[in-house]
Amino acid sequence: MEMDSPSQCRPPHVVIFPLPLQGHINSMIKLAELLALAGFKLTFLNSHHNHERLIKFTNIVAYFKRYPGFELKTITDGLPLDHPRSGNWFLETYEEAIVMKIKQSFREMMINSNPPVDCVIADGFSGYAIDVANELGIPIIGFRWDPYPTFRTSSPRSFWVYYSITDIIKAGELPIRDLPSFCRKPDIEDSTVQLIVKQTRKSTQADALIFNTTDELDEPILSQIRTKCANIYPIGPLHAQLNTRLKEKHGESFDQFSNTLREEDKSCIPWLDKQPNRSVIYVSFGSITSTSRDQLVELWYGLLNSKTKFLFVVRPDSVIGKDGEGEDFVKELMEKSKDRGYIVDWAPQEVVLNHQAVGGFLTHSGWNSTLESIVAGVPMVCWPYFADQQVTSRVVSTVWKIGLDMKDVSDRKIVEKMVNDVMVDQKEFVNSATDMAKVINQCVSIGGSSSNNLDRLIEDIRMKRLKTTKRL
Repeated sequence: MEMDSPSQCRPPHVVIFPLPLQGHINSMIKLAELLALAGFKLTFLNSHHNHERLIKFTNIVAYFKRYPGFELKTITDGLPLDHPRSGNWFLETYEEAIVMKIKQSFREMMINSNPPVDCVIADGFSGYAIDVANELGIPIIGFRWDPYPTFRTSSPRSFWVYYSITDIIKAGELPIRDLPSFCRKPDIEDSTVQLIVKQTRKSTQADALIFNTTDELDEPILSQIRTKCANIYPIGPLHAQLNTRLKEKHGESFDQFSNTLREEDKSCIPWLDKQPNRSVIYVSFGSITSTSRDQLVELWYGLLNSKTKFLFVVRPDSVIGKDGEGEDFVKELMEKSKDRGYIVDWAPQEVVLNHQAVGGFLTHSGWNSTLESIVAGVPMVCWPYFADQQVTSRVVSTVWKIGLDMKDVSDRKIVEKMVNDVMVDQKEFVNSATDMAKVINQCVSIGGSSSNNLDRLIEDIRMKRLKTTKRL
């Protein structure tokens, strides 16, 4: 009887490699844990800077010790330690710092990996990772890495906009208000447009695309994307998928990992506990959005004038101005808001959105935030900042009809009206959001579309590894 070699017996070794941004890390570390639950060996590759922040603000090392073979490794993000990494820093430094420095470090890690890497799941904006895989190909372990999926952390609809933007410009159809801010210029030679299009089209060269969505949310667009990359895995919403599988394995009381790069102020939860059901609008614009003092004042007055209680996340580094001014300004707002609202630097968002006191979400329309709001059944007022957010805000308001789109406006009267529409006057938003939550939560249950797609991804990685091992 022929015995299996040790290499055939070991589980697949998967490397997960996100961009060094909070939103990308958020969804990709959840995917890493889902694959670890399936028994795979995982290497989560993070930037030195973000790894240190996770160690500082979370229990990441202790948490992932529960998964045998789960390794946390780091790589440079190409920037000096004192770089603020705020605003659009990633797009501004991409070619100079990211490509040249990360690509070489990533290549060295792949060459020296032990055990060898069977599958790399790289961020969909990491075209250089595909270059490295194609460059190394067979020599490492005797076969071309396959499957080599990329993970698009933004929505499929924004992916399709990025893929098509040059055609839109050539057709003379700009300006279009609902496009990402950096895609609104009618200049096909614009460096940012070129970068976005290049990275998006390169990701279709991968063996597969993974999307943090469901067939039910995005099937019309997914069918278009399949014409460019036939093998697609819509496995989201990942936070709900992970919650479901952890509960199946460990029960309701299992503690989960908070992958925040900032310290969460959990004092807001006791404050929410004292508020009536669905009486509070939660306000947060994510980890990157920057606002001027004037914009923040308009938003704040709009909230005050709406007569709705609010929980407002204001990062001190999000207020544009001289060092220290943002923090002082936030303290000033806190003092003036103490009877009507609660202001924190950062909040445990998933917990907040699922709190019974929260009835609406004023959001930047980041894709993770949008999915978390959908799963929680919370209608939205959208104030998008950049990237995929303008597309998502449009879909929330006109396609799914679970909120309103404030787009580029920061006017206190409009803020007041939209908050009141979502929280008080137009109950159809609550009904639509509740109905959608039921459908999307079913997707991640056993037999649901996203659950089945995740099982297919797991089995495809496992089977491809067995086939390639037998060829060695």
